[in-house]
Amino acid sequence: MNSLPLTRDLVLVGGGHTHALVLRSWGMNPLPGVRVTVINPGPTAPYSGMLPGFVAGHYTRQELDIDLVKLARFAGARIINGYATGIDTDARTIHVAGRPPIAYDVAAIDVGITSAMPDLPGFTSHAIPAKPLGTFASRWDAFRAQADAPQIAIIGGGVAGAELAMAMAHALRDKQPTVRLIDRSRVLTALGYKARQKMLAALTASNVEIIEDAEVTEIFAQGVVLRDGRTIRSDFTNGAAGAKPHDWIAQTGLDLHEGFITVDANLQSSAPEVFAVGDCAHLSHDPRPKAGVYAVREAPVLFDNLRAALSGGELRPYKPQRDYLKLVSLGAKSALAEKFGTAREAPLLWKLKDYIDRKFMDQFDTLPAMPAPALPRTVALGLKHALGDKPMCGGCGAKVGRTTLQTVLRDHFGDDAAEVQPGQVMSTDHLRALTHDPVVMTRIAAVHALGDIWAMGATPQAATANLILPRLSAALQERTMAEIMTTASEVFAKAGAKVIGGHSSLGDELTIGFTVTGLTQNPITLAGAQPGDTLIITKPIGSGTVMAAEMAGQANGEDVISCLDLMMQDQAAASVILRNAHAMTDITGFGLAGHLRGICDASGVGAALDLDAIPLMDGALALSGAGVRSTLFEDNRTSAGPINGPGIDLLFDPQTAGGLLAAVPAAISDKALKALQEAGYTAAVIGQITEGSQITTR
Repeated sequence: MNSLPLTRDLVLVGGGHTHALVLRSWGMNPLPGVRVTVINPGPTAPYSGMLPGFVAGHYTRQELDIDLVKLARFAGARIINGYATGIDTDARTIHVAGRPPIAYDVAAIDVGITSAMPDLPGFTSHAIPAKPLGTFASRWDAFRAQADAPQIAIIGGGVAGAELAMAMAHALRDKQPTVRLIDRSRVLTALGYKARQKMLAALTASNVEIIEDAEVTEIFAQGVVLRDGRTIRSDFTNGAAGAKPHDWIAQTGLDLHEGFITVDANLQSSAPEVFAVGDCAHLSHDPRPKAGVYAVREAPVLFDNLRAALSGGELRPYKPQRDYLKLVSLGAKSALAEKFGTAREAPLLWKLKDYIDRKFMDQFDTLPAMPAPALPRTVALGLKHALGDKPMCGGCGAKVGRTTLQTVLRDHFGDDAAEVQPGQVMSTDHLRALTHDPVVMTRIAAVHALGDIWAMGATPQAATANLILPRLSAALQERTMAEIMTTASEVFAKAGAKVIGGHSSLGDELTIGFTVTGLTQNPITLAGAQPGDTLIITKPIGSGTVMAAEMAGQANGEDVISCLDLMMQDQAAASVILRNAHAMTDITGFGLAGHLRGICDASGVGAALDLDAIPLMDGALALSGAGVRSTLFEDNRTSAGPINGPGIDLLFDPQTAGGLLAAVPAAISDKALKALQEAGYTAAVIGQITEGSQITTR
């Protein structure tokens, strides 16, 4: 929660090494008044220094990746999962496909480089570039698992290509691999004489075949074609040459050097409010080769200069070192070291490299715990108990519990939406933000509010927005409102409805809600379920647990992004497919057990659940088993009433924008399930409606 207004937007484009270190530093020493955004195509950023070790099998994929979702949470930043496609330096906006432009006051670019190899005929269909690292790592993992006497071709005989060749040979050493390193001229020309001779010897020892003065002209499914007409067989073709800047950088209007963003000693581009670092930048004052060591050492300078640019302070120059220690993996746990023309090779040098790499990654795996604000010395009775031992969850995890609502609302407690007149239903819902991104939060809140209409089998008609913005400057208010309302209009238009107005105010934190109307001549209610009906669910459960873990820095970033994607998935098609259900609800704050109890009580029936059939979100079961709970969990467990049989805690997990739960006539359940799955839903049959009033599990 921000007690001070936010007045400036800092946007970090890319999750490279420099930005990762800046985020860590920001989490420990944030600049009050700044809203931080990170844009990256994926929840993780692979660490290039450990890639050869990962390929060789010395590291797991998890050890290779920096979890940007955890890092962003630590820094109090919003993370946008997407590719930057352009920057408008006049409007000071950054473009990402599928969302409104992102405004900035100060921006930094750290997107690395990409490969020029896809321009080679057949490359895109039949080969994989070494960069971006994440895509390559995933493809290698899959290939290594099923390889049998594999033939491998690596195009590009630089240090990176040679490292990968030896790493692949080592990883597949028990599978009779044939590894070929192909270069259009000579291999390893960037190394000094001594280092090159040692690397050539290491390649020979690894049984890597070197093919020099051989230009690749085409790639096909079974190999590569050379200009001299030779064909080299390959089951896995990797491009480790032809690195180039990302294409969109050329359209930014920034000064460039051979396509890379030109920066001065302060790491500023020709637009002073835009900084650039890492491999995507060219140091005009002191050019240096593309190497991760420079990116790492740029981090403290960038951190200081971003703060200075945002606060009106003085910038300081970056002074790169003249040379650095190069540590090159040799496949097995041995390494080559070179500096100032001197080269050594030994297993001990691998241990040094491993120590340096692990020390770097440990910075992100073990983020320091920042102390919470201290309470006053004297407080009211019950305050500490009310605060609990963890922050309040967002989304439906922050809602009032079912027991309290039943007690207070009494006769008004029941269906998802109310029939205000024949043929028209209405509902309202709002959510405390569970993510810092207003666009993602708007999509979730809109889908969540529409869920009540879809659960009634109605077609959405109109909506009004109810917004509470955190304290922001006038400029940031306008930016945030534009993101929210543009996104809301898009979501409701897709659902066939229109946003017709709303209300906004300022408060302590972001809250987004919508009042929605819908049209139906035959509303589906909680009442009507019949013994023998099949219970169908349209989404996995577990969002409350995953997002509670995310707040605590315990959730895996990929699981968090997957969870957010599921929450943003609408239920429009599912509502139509389930239009013949006897009873239906959407699974939200009361959890699966609580909402099933609502159907059973209203219909005068019981239910039998098949626990193994219930779809769960990635990571949710492990987190629940580790004791992670949403703040609404205990109330949900109590209010769901007795459940007979084995149980899992996720039955009581509050869901935000959850799926539909429908009691469907058994005769049409198979057809409905098939249609749901074909429409893209992770739908499942999870049980049956029974006689009596008990809910049982099996």
